[in-house]
Amino acid sequence: MSDLRNRVRDLLPGLIGDLEDLVRIQSVSADPGRLPEVEKSARKTAQLLAAEGVAAEIVRAGDGAPPTVLGERKGPAGAPVVLLYAHHDVQPENDPADWDSPPFEPARRGDRLYGRGAADDKAGIAVHVGALRALGDDLPVTVRFFIEGEEEVNSATLPHLLRQYRDRLAADVIVIADAGNWDIGVPSLTTSLRGLVRADVEVRTLAHAVHSGMWGGLVPDAIMALTRLLATLWTEDGSPAVDGLTGSAAADVDYPEERLRAESGAAPGTRWIGAGSAVERLWARPAITVTGIDVPKVDGASNTLVPVARARVTIRLAPGDTSANAIARLQEHLDKHVPWGARLTTTVVDACEPTVLPTAGPAYAAARSALAEAWGVAPVDMGCGGSIPFIAEFQEALPGASILVTGVEDPDTRAHGPNEGLHLPEFERAVLAEALLLRRLGEAGDSPPGS
Repeated sequence: MSDLRNRVRDLLPGLIGDLEDLVRIQSVSADPGRLPEVEKSARKTAQLLAAEGVAAEIVRAGDGAPPTVLGERKGPAGAPVVLLYAHHDVQPENDPADWDSPPFEPARRGDRLYGRGAADDKAGIAVHVGALRALGDDLPVTVRFFIEGEEEVNSATLPHLLRQYRDRLAADVIVIADAGNWDIGVPSLTTSLRGLVRADVEVRTLAHAVHSGMWGGLVPDAIMALTRLLATLWTEDGSPAVDGLTGSAAADVDYPEERLRAESGAAPGTRWIGAGSAVERLWARPAITVTGIDVPKVDGASNTLVPVARARVTIRLAPGDTSANAIARLQEHLDKHVPWGARLTTTVVDACEPTVLPTAGPAYAAARSALAEAWGVAPVDMGCGGSIPFIAEFQEALPGASILVTGVEDPDTRAHGPNEGLHLPEFERAVLAEALLLRRLGEAGDSPPGS
């Protein structure tokens, strides 16, 4: 253990340098103008893996599809097979003025490395590379790699790739390095995630805009109808008012008020919504959010009744629910509450299922042991309020594998936002933990950890 810890510490500067090189690549998969950068990040990822003895190649689902890096490095004959997942594409940086340093110029301030993708999820790639470097020639398992290039745009071709390369991805254990830890100094395994439904809700009350002075007070405008309809989605305390959405139980974890305030960014005086413990509301109960509205801007608004208005409604589904149920219940609710005979159109944008992962078995025990040894404290089994759709895809495509969801993010990582940052001491522990995990999985010998 001490030798492995020392090796991780010695290799850390070079590994951080490799991560910085990845961060400099603007692999924003949502931006068609930067698709060459996504290709560049795939090539860099493949080069990093190849330098550690991995037979790596770039594959795609078809012409023009995003690049995914597959690879394999064989371990001893009969050793367990471990599939390591991460993604090399990143979210848009949005307004660079909101950043304290240029988003694609990695910057170290204190214990953090800042830059878009420094944590989500190029650090996941670096953790996998670092674990291989730390183990060197003593790799006790066969490792396979799936480093995706479209996770931030909903992994559209992932099901096709999993079918096409199923034999090359088959594994006893899958390690998905794309989540977070409970706190700095406290590691976690993510064992449940909420699902997601996004729908565009449109109401129309007029064939065309008309003068508000001539017709206001008689004809309902679309903004009036839409806001009234949206307001019916919540009860008085802010809980979802859509009948038939289900909830489940959450882990018994205390989330102190001061941490909630600091980590959520809630403005002073803001009161919490919903009912139940904080972690129940965040991990195990549904939530409804309006994430966008198409209406005229205030600047330049004229004195007219707006004929049509649209909003994007997002539902986070609790473990145990299904997207089909949520879509049906939402439509029933909207049909029932649309006011004044307005014409309603609901369009489902996308959906993914909630996930619950088993927490028993040899692979899970090996992960808990590795995390505890690397951090010096027992890991927390935590839920995630967000969604990682591809986990359900992996469960369906590789049903015999144990899935472990790990990561390097912490409550102040600010993934997807300005000043995304990686806590470097946590990153070091994550590299050590993965090296320990591979070693422990190898010790299982003829008893596959995923069995």
